[in-house]
Parts: sequence; C-alpha cells; structure tokens
Amino acid sequence: MSTPAAAAPAPSEGPGATSAVEQRLAELGLTLPEVAAPVAAYVPAVISGSHVYTSGQLPFINGKLEATGKVSTGTEGASDEPTVSPEDARAYAAVCAINALAAVKSVIGDLDRITRVVKVVGFVSSDPSFTGQPGVINGASELLGQVLGDAGQHARSAVGVSVLPLDSPVEVELIVEFA
Repeated sequence: MSTPAAAAPAPSEGPGATSAVEQRLAELGLTLPEVAAPVAAYVPAVISGSHVYTSGQLPFINGKLEATGKVSTGTEGASDEPTVSPEDARAYAAVCAINALAAVKSVIGDLDRITRVVKVVGFVSSDPSFTGQPGVINGASELLGQVLGDAGQHARSAVGVSVLPLDSPVEVELIVEFA
C-alpha cells in the first residue's frame, strides 16, 4: 500500500508565507488538511497557558476514513471483521499526526510557534491478541520528529482498545508547548 499520508493534496501555491514546519511537510509530499469537523460535542484543540491539547484525531484523508477495522497481523484470532495491517495502521497514525498539527495550527496560527511536542497519546483498535501498538504509533512519532526536529521528541502512550469512533483503526492526540 502506498503511504496514506501521500494521498493528501499537494500544497497550494499562492500568497501568504508558509511556516518552516509546513515547508518540511511539503518536502515530504504532504500538506496540512482543513481541520476535521468534530464528530461529537467537542472542539479540535484548546489552549491552556502555553500548551495546546488536541482532541483525538482520526486518519481522515480528504474528509474520509480510508480504512476501518481492527489492526491485526492476520494471524491473531478468527475475526470476520475487516482488519488493517500494522504497516497500514502505522501510515494512518502519521495521517492522524498531520491532522493533529492542523488542529494545533487552528488555535495558534503558525506551527513555527511550537517549541516542543510534550506528549503523544495513540490508540490502536486492536484484535485482542495484537500487541504491536507501539510500532503502529511510531508512525505518528516519526512524522513529528521529521517535521519538528528536536521539538518533535516527546513522551508517549500507545494503547490497544477494542473499538474507536467510526471504526477507525487508529486515533492520535497531542499535547504541544508553544511560544
């Protein structure tokens, strides 16, 4: 499978400078999407002091979930439900991180204001026998390191859950410090 994040539309050209973070995304062939509309009663991100807390972000690409189901290597359990490979889920975790950065930008205006990603929390909708959640959430962690450098180094949790909203395979939230 090609990396789902690469399916995001190319950066638009035109007036207005883009941040260095957005330029690094563009070098990777990625761009920030519009902030995903909440699927319930919450906002995508809030500021508290010098921190932004994002809501959990799903791997929407052009407003659509490209895959649903539990993450599985295919050797666990005997489920008839749709499954997502760990490799694909890892790519979707990177999409979640991009969507979370879009939520951060929506409240601070410029991603270059980020001084540190403090914490990443990743949820993986997992087959009951799947134990590779850390590898899946590495997709988000590695993307943040690529686009933010040292500021992208963070504490993290990677949690296996039985189901996520809209049957998404992954969900990622961030706590980001900014100046």
